[in-house]
Amino acid sequence: MNWLLVIAGAVVGAPLRYLTDRAVQARHDSVFPWGTFVVNVTGSLILGLITGAASAGALGPRPQLLLGTGLCGALTTYSTFSYETLRLTEAGSGRYAAANVVASLVAGLAAAFGGVSLAAALWA
Repeated sequence: MNWLLVIAGAVVGAPLRYLTDRAVQARHDSVFPWGTFVVNVTGSLILGLITGAASAGALGPRPQLLLGTGLCGALTTYSTFSYETLRLTEAGSGRYAAANVVASLVAGLAAAFGGVSLAAALWA
């Protein structure tokens, strides 16, 4: 049964990633991969909320599988982040590549910590 929850979450997360990436990137005339940046930071925030809710006892293991593993696992993408950073480097856009790495790590961690903090405030 657990694997069905993961699949159900991924069925929503994967198209959501693609559609969000395309919508965000279409609004920016830049080589910076804004779409991937947005989905990864958003996924980090959601996963932080899930983690905080689970730590507070407000979320059981099944919703964690559905939302954390399935939805967030399909929504976020380390492989695309890596590929796009490599592509920027190969295209001579080293500053954009470095900015992508630093901004993604800082914003992703901040979003995850923010999600945990928000969940603690909501369920404390």
